[in-house]
Amino acid sequence: MASELEPEVQATERTLLECSAEETAAKWLQATDLTKEVYQHLAHYVPKIYCRGPNPFPQKEDMLAQHVLLGPMEWYLCGEDPALGFPKLEQANKPSHLCGRVFKVGEPTYSCRDCAVDPTCVLCMECFLGSIHKDHRYRMTTSGGGGFCDCGDTEAWKEGPFCQKHELNSAGMEVEEDPLVHLSEDVIARAYNIFAIIFQYAVEILTWEKESELPADLEMIEKSDTYYCMLFNDEVHTYEQVIYTLQKAVNCTQKEAIGFATTVDRDVSNFILIVILGDCQERKRNTSRQTKPLKVQVMHSSIVAHQNFGLKLLSWLGSIIGYSDGLRRILCQVGLQEGPDGENSSLVDRLMRTDSKLWKGARSVYHQLFMSSLLMDLKYKKLFAVRFAKNYQQLQRDFMEDDHERAVSVTALSVQFFTAPTLARMLITEENLMTTIIKTFMDHLKQRDAQGRFQFERYTALQAFKFRRVQSLILDLKYVLISKPTEWSDELRQKFLEGFDAFLELLKCMQGMDPITRQVGQHIEMEPEWEAAFTLQMKLTHVISMMQDWCALDEKVLIEAYKKCLAVLTQCHGGFTDGEQPVTLSICGHSVETIRYCVSQEKVSIHLPISRLLAGLHVLLSKSEVAYKFPELLPLSELSPPMLIEHPLRCLVLCAQVHAGMWRRNGFSLVNQIYYYHNVKCRREMFDKDIVMLQTGVSMMDPNHFLMIMLSRFELYQIFSSPDYGKRLSAEITHKDVVQQNNTLIEEMLYLIIMLVGERYSPGVGQVSAMDEIKREIIHQLSIKPMAHSELVKSLPEDENKETGMESVIEAVAHFRKPGLTGRGMYELKPECAKEFNLYFYHFSRAEQSKAEEAQRKLKRQHREDSALPPPVLPPFCPLFASLVNILQSDVMLYIMGTILRWAVERHGYAWSESMLQRVLHLIGMALQEEKQHLENAVEEHVLTFTFTQKISKPGDAPNNSPSILAMLETLQNAPSLEVHKDMIRWILKTFNTIKKLRESSSTSPVVETEGTIMEESTRDKDKAERKRKAEIARLRREKIMAQMSEMQRHFIDENRELFQQTLELDASASAVLDSSPMVSDTALTALGPAQTQVPEQRQFVTCILCQEEQEVTEESRAMVLAAFIQRSTVLSKNRTKFIQDPEKYDPLFMHPDLSCGTHTGSCGHVMHAHCWQRYFDSVQAKEQRRQQRLRFHTSYDVESGEFLCPLCECLSNTVIPLLLPPRSIFNRRLIFSDQPSLAQWIRTISQQIKALLVLRKEENAATSKNSENRNELELPEGFKPNFHPKNPYSDSIKEMLTTFGTATYKVGLKVHPNEEDPRVPIMCWGSCAYTIQSIGKRIFGSRPCDDCLRSLTRFAAAHWTVASLPVVQGHFCKLFAALVPNDSYEDLPCILDIDMFHLLVGLVLALPALQCQDFSGISLSTGDLHIFHLVTMAHIVQILFTSRPEENGMDQGNPTSEEESAVLSLYRMLQQYTGSPCFAHRFWHQVAFLQCTFVYISLFYTLLFSSPFAVPGTSHFEHLCNYLSLPTNLFGLFQENREIMNSLIESWCHDSEVKRYLRGERDAISYPRGANKLIDLPEDYSSLINQASNFSCPKSGGDKSRAPTLCLVCGSLLCSQSYCCQTELEGEDVGACTAHTYSCGSGAGIFLRVRECQVLFLAGKTKGCFYSPPYLDDYGETDQGLRRGNPLHLCRERFKKIQKLWQQHSVTEEIGHAQEANQTLVGIDWQHL
Repeated sequence: MASELEPEVQATERTLLECSAEETAAKWLQATDLTKEVYQHLAHYVPKIYCRGPNPFPQKEDMLAQHVLLGPMEWYLCGEDPALGFPKLEQANKPSHLCGRVFKVGEPTYSCRDCAVDPTCVLCMECFLGSIHKDHRYRMTTSGGGGFCDCGDTEAWKEGPFCQKHELNSAGMEVEEDPLVHLSEDVIARAYNIFAIIFQYAVEILTWEKESELPADLEMIEKSDTYYCMLFNDEVHTYEQVIYTLQKAVNCTQKEAIGFATTVDRDVSNFILIVILGDCQERKRNTSRQTKPLKVQVMHSSIVAHQNFGLKLLSWLGSIIGYSDGLRRILCQVGLQEGPDGENSSLVDRLMRTDSKLWKGARSVYHQLFMSSLLMDLKYKKLFAVRFAKNYQQLQRDFMEDDHERAVSVTALSVQFFTAPTLARMLITEENLMTTIIKTFMDHLKQRDAQGRFQFERYTALQAFKFRRVQSLILDLKYVLISKPTEWSDELRQKFLEGFDAFLELLKCMQGMDPITRQVGQHIEMEPEWEAAFTLQMKLTHVISMMQDWCALDEKVLIEAYKKCLAVLTQCHGGFTDGEQPVTLSICGHSVETIRYCVSQEKVSIHLPISRLLAGLHVLLSKSEVAYKFPELLPLSELSPPMLIEHPLRCLVLCAQVHAGMWRRNGFSLVNQIYYYHNVKCRREMFDKDIVMLQTGVSMMDPNHFLMIMLSRFELYQIFSSPDYGKRLSAEITHKDVVQQNNTLIEEMLYLIIMLVGERYSPGVGQVSAMDEIKREIIHQLSIKPMAHSELVKSLPEDENKETGMESVIEAVAHFRKPGLTGRGMYELKPECAKEFNLYFYHFSRAEQSKAEEAQRKLKRQHREDSALPPPVLPPFCPLFASLVNILQSDVMLYIMGTILRWAVERHGYAWSESMLQRVLHLIGMALQEEKQHLENAVEEHVLTFTFTQKISKPGDAPNNSPSILAMLETLQNAPSLEVHKDMIRWILKTFNTIKKLRESSSTSPVVETEGTIMEESTRDKDKAERKRKAEIARLRREKIMAQMSEMQRHFIDENRELFQQTLELDASASAVLDSSPMVSDTALTALGPAQTQVPEQRQFVTCILCQEEQEVTEESRAMVLAAFIQRSTVLSKNRTKFIQDPEKYDPLFMHPDLSCGTHTGSCGHVMHAHCWQRYFDSVQAKEQRRQQRLRFHTSYDVESGEFLCPLCECLSNTVIPLLLPPRSIFNRRLIFSDQPSLAQWIRTISQQIKALLVLRKEENAATSKNSENRNELELPEGFKPNFHPKNPYSDSIKEMLTTFGTATYKVGLKVHPNEEDPRVPIMCWGSCAYTIQSIGKRIFGSRPCDDCLRSLTRFAAAHWTVASLPVVQGHFCKLFAALVPNDSYEDLPCILDIDMFHLLVGLVLALPALQCQDFSGISLSTGDLHIFHLVTMAHIVQILFTSRPEENGMDQGNPTSEEESAVLSLYRMLQQYTGSPCFAHRFWHQVAFLQCTFVYISLFYTLLFSSPFAVPGTSHFEHLCNYLSLPTNLFGLFQENREIMNSLIESWCHDSEVKRYLRGERDAISYPRGANKLIDLPEDYSSLINQASNFSCPKSGGDKSRAPTLCLVCGSLLCSQSYCCQTELEGEDVGACTAHTYSCGSGAGIFLRVRECQVLFLAGKTKGCFYSPPYLDDYGETDQGLRRGNPLHLCRERFKKIQKLWQQHSVTEEIGHAQEANQTLVGIDWQHL
């Protein structure tokens, strides 16, 4: 169909391009009815441009639309050529002081934590870098898209509202001028006309609901019958569901379906196919057969065309108003002008009210237009805000039914109005916004129980989805309250209190919701629903706090709010005592009436928001001193303290009973509720406020009455009111659980009393500031252990601005310790703050409390102090709460303390616990501290009412005559079983005496009774001194003994010196044997040539890690092997674009100097018998086969690829290397260097032998030997026996392992199936040996060079020819040799520029024995080695001279000797002569890298051990290398020595056609030194990376932003990871962009940085990967994976070097293996899709 349409389409395009925009505009200027003219133009042309064929071309459509449709509008608007008109408008315009940049998805945004009015005030990167905030505490986040930059908005910033760029535009901003003055009357009139028409058109067409007919003005005369089947996006279906449905419904391939799904997800409306109507309906039916069908519409093509153009118009309007503020003002007027239908009929209203019916693309376009127009014009922003508030309820109702996220809903614009303080206040007063929001919220939560409280259904996924939508209303309420008013008008007060009433109604529905009853007998069957209620509570926490903050700002409001809250609470408590028989409680002569209520039997609820709000307001009365200024206005006398405390007390008793294990049968839902009740997210408005409410109640009632009610609620009244209850209880030996429960309840009750008296760090309860409160929190958190910044922040409550206030006080209480290479920075508590530690701090969990106690006691022991943890000195209470301390000296309290102490004294027969005693001692300590404070701060003539010391000194009343508390403490001090508490009791007695003395000094009357205790004090001091003296004597004695012992040891060694010497020598020889290398002095070392250092052979013994058997390594023994891992590598690559097209036909004989892909071998160095390893590997295979039937694959290693984990260290391995003896010692016994040939003679001999071999091969290949004349010509060189085949010296077991490792190298290196007969196997082995040595590079120096892996690899490569076919290896040698010494028999050999010389050297040396074994002329192998090395070195020098850059020309070796100079010049002239090209430099220092690799290789080869090439005194690094390798230090001397042969060789090298092309500049070559590869350079500041990534578009989605931009750290490419759009097919499988990239860039291994997550990703192959700690840290030494905290991040160079080292050492795969073994969750991730 498309092909039929083509000519027709092209003809249409030609006619369209002939239209003139200027003429059309002129016609419009003359028109009487402009609307009609424009509509006719659009009706005619729009369907011709848009939606013409099945494959739309957006670029072409846009080009035609600009020419035919938008062009005339621009001409009309300007009245002249828009290319001239728009710049004029721009020039006349006064630029805005607002930035208004709309954020893209993933763009970095910055908020200043010091200056922003709230966290929604953000800057774009450009404004941020030009502002004062970059030096403040800022937070960096990535935008979800849709918001805009607040630079220039004075209401958003406390200071620094402008960046440098916008500050210039802010001059004269105070005077609000009309932007229309900059436009002429004509332009204003024209703009008004055209804007009104096209805005009206766009709104009309976008909100059009008919599917097959257009509005009357836009109908065409001839109408085609093409329809589109439109698919719309939703947030319900997953990608997979959409893809599957599309494949089924429209019979497309999976690839096409993925393409459609991606577009739909991005744009939310997408036409799938052009079809005739009947077919469309069928398709629609197909896609709607799902449980929740996809939204599909069949629409006429002309409607789709107009809708497309409607969107284009809105974008165009947005760009046009950017030229002039005047145009923006006109568009705003047009948009907000009331239509003919009155209320809600303006164009803006119409768009907003149909928002939920529009598709995603349309919404985002019109939202952007609103942002760039209405929100940038401050006058119209206010009018728009009013329209928004009027429509608020309707918009929210639509949003609840909508199936899109809030980000693309118009309701998300609320943040733009509600957070602007003046707008928010205006909307509260004029539109009663607070009440509207709360009422709307209440309307959506309709389900209530009989008492009118909220009741939630089961929290299913759908419920959670709906509930999340409702919560967005709470967010709006938070926005409205976030900036507090500074001045109150009467109107604001009235409206706020109206809103407060509505809020109380909301809280009333929460008061007592989700009540629970204790399960007795059997476990609860169905866990009750609790999550929704707690989610609601969490969301409202900040709103409740902010309501209180608002109330605190105005005394009148506070008083009114307090009265209202109290009235609602009284309502909720209506029937508080109804129908209940009151009970009378009496202890110690006090009695009180209370209701009969039992927490363990009746209903109880954790949700009491109204009680808690009242508690908060009560504290504010105290803090703002309203309670003392206007007591007559407050209903304080009406308060009923028992009513206030009742519900909070029940809640705390419930927690105690849960802790005592009484509610076990109620399941986990209750445990979770108790957890959240105390959790840092909720406790501020739950647990903390319950404590305050109890403090409020106690401060207003008799403490004795309170304690009795409390005993009754804790169900402990029985125990304490009947004196011998404890005895009776144990006498009856009741159920052990009951005793345990009662003990726990007593402990919890005492803990509660400690909290009521001790928790006064809330401003308003105690005389403290908010800073003191945070300090105390931090001190107690750091008392547990040192903490990282993020841990500390998590443990502190956040306010509505996500601030904890920590930074302002942390310096005062803690030291910061910086992190190392791993780990994080830590805060440690300053020692002087330890005295403020309170063991019973109310925010400690049980576990934290025991950890803190242990840590503090340990510290005290380290400082040699006694281990008592006395209560800290507390700040005084505020007057309103002052009477609280009396609880400590009340009769009932003393009675409780006395009873527990009595139980402890008469320990037998009572059920009590040490925790109980510890709490009582703490309470006594608190009372003593309190009395001491009172005494020290006492004013003259002031009667002290707190007389705790006197009360505890009195014995009990007559009938029992129980001893006084003091006497019991003195008894307990000597109880042997209470060792732990002795220090505390001692501290109490000491403090008691101090107070006695204070009282004596303040009062004249002498006090009796102190004698005994003071005497006791002095004896105790004496005891202490005596203990100290004894400890000192013991220490001195220990030191003396140690000195004597070391003296005796020295004597023994002196006397038996000879014996020790022998032992040491034995040890040294043993270690040398293990090293298999003799110690030779460095100066004497020479590895090659006649002066070669002779090394005595050493025996080598190794132990198998599997069977623990020791064995000597010999050639006849069973094979011993090392676990090894072979991998392809591009770490050294200088060209990552090269690929092996067909591995089966590829010839790897010559390695190109760009080292584009090599084979690296690594090993952990653990040794096994070959047969032990085989058995182990078979068992691993069998286990994996069983696992596949049971579970999914285990992916840390892939058995099918031959992978396994080393049995000892679990290092990833895929083969084994056999351990061998030095190969030259086996094959070459002749090391006599006398009468050995020179280089020229040797080359001649080798050439003759090669020639003979080639002739023989030809003959063998010829079917019949007709060419007998050849045979006659063939004279074999002297001593050469080509028919001789040497005997293989190795055992069968070793031969098998040689073949195994060789085949594995071939298989992995070429990615082919294993084939041990393939002639390329030996080449791959030599290549792996050379590449592995090259990859070690300079790191070898200074480290131990002959590590097991390299040594074994080199020896293996040297021995491998024994198991390969001799003719094959000889053939390789001949071809390699021909690359340097030309031979007519070989064509197509690479030129000297295209050979990596080190690979060539290794290949030649390792293949030489295959030729040498047939040579009996007496030439030794070592001679061959030396000549090969010299020849390759000279070739490399020529290579360097060719490729050195001309600017490096000149002698840079100081003043070289004339001999050196002449050698250089002669070579220089020779090259010029042969090439005719003068541009060479001659730095032979460039050769050092090659020499270093050779140095390592030869050392491993001849098993010489050296310490370091720098070690020889008096010689340079370079000289030492030359001595070691038998080279003259003037390398050019080599050419002089071998002038005759080198001249002809150099000539042949220079005449190669490729060399000539290079010299003519027609091709490139690798220049030297090559330089080690590094990972890319990363920017210092992480935000520049985020910015770079936010500008990155997905390469396959037509400019759409990538969702997971990922940076390759090896080559710097940005990839679109983890998305369907960029999946590609690799080896028949769909893989993500990163996995595909690893194969092209890193031969299967890759290192990436996921920019949005700030996470390093390691990938290896398709199934292996892990996340790694990123190299970016914040100022607190922590990484921020996921960018959750938003602190500025900076590059840590050490950590980046560590990642780089992992990459350079080929350890990425190993790191992944270890990570996957350690963390099984990594196994389940589909790494190939990243």
